[in-house]
Parts: sequence; C-alpha cells; structure tokens
Amino acid sequence: MITTNSQSGTNVAEIADGVYRINTPVMLPGDAGGFSFNQYLIVDDAPLLFHTGPRKMFALVREAVASVMDPATLRYLAFSHVEADECGSLNEWLAIAPDAAPLCGTVAAMVSITDLADRAPVALADEQAVRLGRHTVRWFDTPHLPHAWECGFLMEERTSTLLCGDLFTQGGATLPPLTTSDILGPSESFRLSMDYFSHTRNADAMFERLAALEPTTLACMHGSAWSGDGAALLRALAQSVHQ
Repeated sequence: MITTNSQSGTNVAEIADGVYRINTPVMLPGDAGGFSFNQYLIVDDAPLLFHTGPRKMFALVREAVASVMDPATLRYLAFSHVEADECGSLNEWLAIAPDAAPLCGTVAAMVSITDLADRAPVALADEQAVRLGRHTVRWFDTPHLPHAWECGFLMEERTSTLLCGDLFTQGGATLPPLTTSDILGPSESFRLSMDYFSHTRNADAMFERLAALEPTTLACMHGSAWSGDGAALLRALAQSVHQ
C-alpha cells in the first residue's frame, strides 16, 4: 500500500493483477470509527476507473491515479449507479481525459448520464462486455440491488474481480486494502444500522446470478476489498438480507 496524500490519508494498493484500490478514509461527525470511499482502477490498454469519487475528492483521487498511470489516458469512467460518491466528479474526469467516456448501464444512460455528463456515455446492455486489453469487464443489471433502478455491477473476468459497489459496505476508516477475514458480519451490522437495501422481490435471483460468476475478489466501495469464495459469500448475504 502506498499513501499518496499524507493529509487525507488517501492510499493505493493492488488487489488483483492490474486492479488497484484507491481509498480515502474520512471521519464522520459523531462516529468514532470513521468511514472510507474506494475507487478501483484497472490498468490496461484502455484503462478504466470504477467510481469517480465525490466532486470534492477529485483532486485526491486524481493524485492517486497519477501514482499508477497518467490520468489523461483513462478511457472509461464507470460506476454502479447515480450517486455523488459513484459519479460526482464525472465531468472533472472528462475534462482531463480527452478520450474518456462514461460507462454505465442503459437505464443510467437514459435517465441521467446523457443529460448530466459533458460527453455521451457508452451504455451497456445486460451482460454486455468491454475488452480493455488483457482485462475484460462485463456489465450485469441489478435494478434496486442494493438500491437504484439503474444499479448494476462490472465483473472483471481475467482476475475474477466483481466490482460490487455498495454490497458488503463496511464502516471504519483504517481497514486493510484486501482481507480474507469476515466482511459479512461487519457489513450486515452497518446495513442494519441504516438499512439502505431496497429489498426488491427480485433480489434472490440477482444474488444467485452474481454468485454463479464465482468471483474470487470482491471490490467493495466502502471498506476492505475481499479475497475468497465470493459465490458462498454472496449467497450468505442473500440469506442474511431475508432475516
């Protein structure tokens, strides 16, 4: 792990071959444990950043990306759904990366990004793949899982890394970049304190489809990324959400 900004604590770590977690810890009012925001950078012929980070964190994330590669050469700016921490600095990235385009699901493109973004998005249909070079990402629609009609996730097929957005969100500001320890317990404790799942009736089928991908790395947006039997962990989360 390399700290790229000593004031904010922003840091970068490679969690899979060519896949980097960019992490910024934050302290929240009244919360001694803190929180964190992650972005994931896939370095390849056509580099991809998953989550742009909030607009106010743009300089920190850009600095972190620059420690790995030239930010101006980014090709895709992807995200799970439309929220400030997922795509808040999208236009700032488009301004510094002339060949970059937003990459999102068809619903996000239709209802938000075609209007919000300064450059036209690449809208992915369910299960559509994009080859980045050695890496390939495939989009999976997950409407309302955990929330938002336009929600979806990217699976990086070469490293079996599921860019899983808000699934398995863990509180805390000092968690390791990658862990094999339990994240279901901490993430469910966090969810139950402020339930942000929509509890869509289609959740079971979507969880099972993600589990069938058999990811070995789960790239979580908040907290540690996780290494292990992703299929089993996704099925365990599905069961826990029902309780």
